Amino acid sequence: MTVAKAIAPDYALGPHTASLGLASSAGTTLPTPFANGMFIGQHGSWNRRPHSGYKVIFVPFASGRPSGAPVDVLTGFLSEEGSAFGRPVGVVLDKQGALLVADDVGNVVWRVTSLR
Repeated sequence: MTVAKAIAPDYALGPHTASLGLASSAGTTLPTPFANGMFIGQHGSWNRRPHSGYKVIFVPFASGRPSGAPVDVLTGFLSEEGSAFGRPVGVVLDKQGALLVADDVGNVVWRVTSLR
């Protein structure tokens, strides 16, 4: 494929984020700003400095298309020295509308809800 035939992405998340998980926010019980869009688990770069990824983001949608900058939803997976406490992979909503995040370094599933 030549560059002239390449298709530009609808939405670019940057290099080396390893964005592996994707889930629609339809049915979430998180605050209203998260009502229409996609949650994305970014596994992260292990061989890049500075690191990128290592978080869960939300991309808002309007009329079925990305409509704004990504918003950090779950962070703190890297130490100040760059060691990984966790690496988000899969993201999905549970039956109560909470966000579940599989972490393959911490060997846990995080459940993200809003405080009420």
